[in-house]
Amino acid sequence: MNVPDDLLYTESHEWIKREGGKIRVGITDHAQSELTDVVFVELPKMDRQANAKEAIAVVESVKAASDIYAPVKGTVVEINKALEADPGLINREPFGQGWIFALKIDNADDLKNLKDAAAYKKQIG
Repeated sequence: MNVPDDLLYTESHEWIKREGGKIRVGITDHAQSELTDVVFVELPKMDRQANAKEAIAVVESVKAASDIYAPVKGTVVEINKALEADPGLINREPFGQGWIFALKIDNADDLKNLKDAAAYKKQIG
């Protein structure tokens, strides 16, 4: 399982990449492999305010639908519209073109509550 060392992770299998005052969010390699073939993504609305651990998007696969959670409190500033035409990007490139949304974070200190790669690797065993 691919778990990049330069990212942060949540208990609910989202990855977080810091980009200045915002974060880019997607689902982990582990999560996409458990879901299998992703067939639809319901993206969050632009400018939506989200609280930490609030469901703000949905990924549907041939096997299940899964909520995607905001890892920290913030405002949606980008969504990956490419997923509307090609939701399989999440399977093929979970850490690249398969990102789901970006948040402008309210408080950078909130990132301290997320897991580093080593802790996430322990979680998924």
